[in-house]
Formats: sequence, C-alpha cells, structure tokens
Amino acid sequence: MEDGKVFAADLGASGGKCFVGIFENEAFRLEELHRFSHEPVSYFISDSKGEITERTYWDEVYLYRNILQGLNNYRREISDTLDSIGIDTWGSDGQFVTDEGDLLGRVYCYRDHRLDTMVETLKKHIDPEKVYSITGIQFQPFNISNQLLWFMKHRKNRLDRGYTFLPMPSIFYFSLGNVKMVDSTWASVTQLMDTRKRTWSTELLAAMGVPGEIMPEIVPPGMVVGTLLAPVSESLRINRAKLTAVPSHDTASAYAAAPLEKGEDALIISSGTWSLVGKIIDEPITSPIAMATNISNEGGINSIRFLKNCMGTWPIQELRRNWRDEDGVEMSWDEIVTLVRRAEAFSAFIDPDDPGFYNPPNMEDAIASFCKKTGQKVPGDRKTFLRVVYESLALKYRMVNEQICNVSRTRSTAVYIVGGGCKNELLNRFTADAVGLPVIAGPDEATAIGNVMVQAAGLGILQSLEQSFPLIRENFTIKRYTPENPRLWEDAYKRFVHLFV
Repeated sequence: MEDGKVFAADLGASGGKCFVGIFENEAFRLEELHRFSHEPVSYFISDSKGEITERTYWDEVYLYRNILQGLNNYRREISDTLDSIGIDTWGSDGQFVTDEGDLLGRVYCYRDHRLDTMVETLKKHIDPEKVYSITGIQFQPFNISNQLLWFMKHRKNRLDRGYTFLPMPSIFYFSLGNVKMVDSTWASVTQLMDTRKRTWSTELLAAMGVPGEIMPEIVPPGMVVGTLLAPVSESLRINRAKLTAVPSHDTASAYAAAPLEKGEDALIISSGTWSLVGKIIDEPITSPIAMATNISNEGGINSIRFLKNCMGTWPIQELRRNWRDEDGVEMSWDEIVTLVRRAEAFSAFIDPDDPGFYNPPNMEDAIASFCKKTGQKVPGDRKTFLRVVYESLALKYRMVNEQICNVSRTRSTAVYIVGGGCKNELLNRFTADAVGLPVIAGPDEATAIGNVMVQAAGLGILQSLEQSFPLIRENFTIKRYTPENPRLWEDAYKRFVHLFV
C-alpha cells in the first residue's frame, strides 16, 4: 500500500458529506470534513394552458458550493496537496450543458410529477422486452430514459448543436475540471446503456429521437479523467488534484464497501432514503422472469448488481417533515425509535413502493388512504404510523430477497446492510426477524468508503480493490444481529404478501 490522500464528495438525496481517505504508513483512516442537509424545492407555476403545475428542482449551485467548502476544510485541516477527487450522487437527474458551458436550466428532481406517466409513454415508443433485454434495468419513472424522452417531447426546441447531457455527478466534474463524462455504474442505471457492451444503445436512443452526440463518454470507475481547473485550485489554494471517475452512482460505491467474506452469497442492502436490495453477480440476467419481477442489472466494479430499487426511509422522513411543519419542532431519531417500540406490532402494513408514497402532499394521509383501500385499520396515532412503515420495510426486504434468489437461483446466507440506514438498530433487528437471516450492519459511511477505495485502487495506492476489504473490517464498526422472533414475523409475512395478491 502506497501513501496518498483522496477526497470523496458523497451527495445523497437528502444530504451531502465530504471525506478524506488517508493512506499512510501502511494504515488507513477516513476523516469527515463537511456535512450538510439539502432537499428539493417545489414551485407552483402556470403552464402554457394556464393550469397551475408543481415543479420540483434541486439547487445544484448550493451543492457545488458545499463541495468547495469541503475542499476548503481539507486545506485548512489536512494539507494543501491532494492526490485525487471523486464525486458520487444519487442515481438520477441531470441537465444539458450548452456549447458555452452554461446549464440549460434548473435541474429537475426525480420526484417531479412530469415523470408520473412516462413509463407508460416509453413503453408505447419501444417494446418493453427490447428495452429490458438491452439494458437490464427495471422500469421506474425517474429513469433518465424517461427524463430524456419527456425533454424530446416537450423541450426539444431548446436543444442546439454542441449541447451535452450531463448526469448529476457529471455536472460537478464539469464544474471542477471541464470534464464531460460519466462512469459506467451511473450510466448503467439510465436505462439507456447496453448492459453487456457498456456503451450507449444507439437503438434505444434512435427510437426515442435522442441524438447520440448529446450523450457523454462512458468511462470505467477508477480512471483518471482530468485535473482540477487552475482557477479553482488557485481559489482553494490547493494543488491541481486529479479527478478520478468513481462508482458515481452512490449505490455502486456503497456495494463496493460491503465487507463480504470471500465467496459469500449474501443479500446486500444499501439503506437510506432508498433501499437498494440485491446481490453481486458475474453476468446480467435479462430473462423474462427477471423482467416480470422488475429486477435491475446495474453496473458494478467488474460485476453486476442484481437488485431492486425499493423505497427506504423516505416515508419516515416525510412523516417527520410533515410533523415538523405542523408542530414547529423536529422530532429526533431517538424519539422516533422510542415511539415505535411503544406501538402495537403488526397492526397494518403498506407496500412501501406503492406509487401513492412516491411524492404525496402529505405522507400521513397517504398511509391512511392505503390502509383504507386495502381494508386495514388506519393507524390511530403517530407511533403506529411509524411502526407500520418500519415493519413494512423489513417485510419488503424479505419479499425482494425471495424474488432475487428465485430468479438468480441462489440462496442468501446473510444480509449485509450498508449506508446511513445501517445505524438504525430497530430496523436491523426487524430485518433479521423478517428475513430469518443474520444481519451484518456497517459501515455506515459505505458510499464514501467505496468512493475512496476505488480512487485508491485506480491511482495505485492500493494494488487492487480487494486489498480494501480487510482495511474496512479493521477500521469501521460492523454489528451483527441474529433473528430473535422469526415465528411472529412469519405470520406477519403471510398477511403482508396477501396485499400483493
């Protein structure tokens, strides 16, 4: 192992973090430099028909400013020299950059309602079986395929020569180093990349009317793609560090940090606002049953993440936000756990992935409506609302594990939970009981760790990514939870499954 320092900007859908990974004297440590919250903002505008329409956007300038803040903190606290910078984000959204280097407009949030019916629209344009056989990606409204198709239908006149579509992480690589590219892990989730060739599918782009020249170059994770622009390095008072393509889809970075034992067949859950539930396999599976089950084949590090994109703690976050707006005080996470423990078990269930929970005006009302629609008792207080969500998440994990094992003809021996959600001991215990398998939780900053380790491997600081696994196990807290009440959860699962019949 060589000495080196690499900077990781990890931008999730509800918060951002900046870290430095320091490899020194045959040891490794990860230090946090900056952390901030952010959320999308909704506007209500009058459209061309005079109808009031909601539009939801990200503030990419705010996000970029916080990356710079992280780099400033690095210079003050660590050093004025840095080997590399890598950026990961959530796996959706982006914007066009003009030939003059300006963004074409605001950056839409993937929860914007313009995408509500785009899956059906896409399927009318292209045979769904053809889409899945090429890309191996499940149909989700936020896929870039839908976003670009919407643009070509409603904003095509704004497109000009020399314009390039930049996915979310690419916007920041462009801002820092004038680089126009995207790594293969992020490109894979667009539903526009050929999962076997790892190139943009000209067939799908042509069917959607999307010019192939607007798409950025696809590069492998670990590749050095540029250097920090001179004016940026001068303003930050650090050297012109390398820009390294990382697994810029945050799930890919998180999976890279899962501390699996060699040869272990485990379910991996990258837990946060979303729950990315899946397994690492060698080759994509695009069979009819895989398509019918709506499982994605996302690009990994010389592998495939065979997973389902499930709702994570978003409903809990929205309940908390709704109650904050109502009370004027935000409930702490410890308070939430205390309330859940006091609530009645298995009083009702929701399907966390029901479209009604995607972006409702009020999450509490949406849960109540689902319970009424499915003939269940509506929660009578806040603690029950919270418990219904947590139990339903754990039961959904079991359902997805069974689906993935069935399609891939494998058998899970454990569940690894990485990312911020791994700190939720209550949900970890619920998951162990619901799935009936031991849960290994940690590291909690898996995305940043994976980001750092791929940079290190790409730069030669590490001989290979495999060299990072013992470093992860030695330096980060990993907790184990074993099933305690599997029989109670078995009965609950039968009732839960009934909701899907």
